[in-house]
Amino acid sequence: MSTSSSTPELTPDQPVAAQAKQKANEVAAQAKTAARGVAQDAAAAAKAQAETAKSSVAEEVSGVASALRTAADEMRSGSPQERTFGQIAEGLADASDAMRHKDLSEMVHDVSAFARKNPLVFLGGAALIGFAATRFAKASGTQATQTTLHTPGTMRHGDFS
Repeated sequence: MSTSSSTPELTPDQPVAAQAKQKANEVAAQAKTAARGVAQDAAAAAKAQAETAKSSVAEEVSGVASALRTAADEMRSGSPQERTFGQIAEGLADASDAMRHKDLSEMVHDVSAFARKNPLVFLGGAALIGFAATRFAKASGTQATQTTLHTPGTMRHGDFS
């Protein structure tokens, strides 16, 4: 039997224990190689998924910035609300551009550096993002449920009476 590992070939005159040990080493080397390949494939898939999510988030942030710009344009020129909405819109547009042009590891480093420098702002922002995500999820779930309930041919509560 010939293998691609650096272990010597099995011969009939070797003790059974030595043959078993050698075979176990070969199997272990093959398992390590296979595991390394699976790990590399999983890492590549995770990176691709993260890049897709990053692009999606950047598009959403850009959309919110655009909506805030539109809202600011409709307000009285020079009003505090118009200035505030404009500043927030510019900040979100900058964040969206940064997301598009930075590597994921750079973004993680930047966020962690910001969190160390401004822990209260970071925690407050994380809480707001969590609140907004929860509201969005609830609204999306309610919309999907309403669509399902009002689809012709579906049964609703009380249809059995």
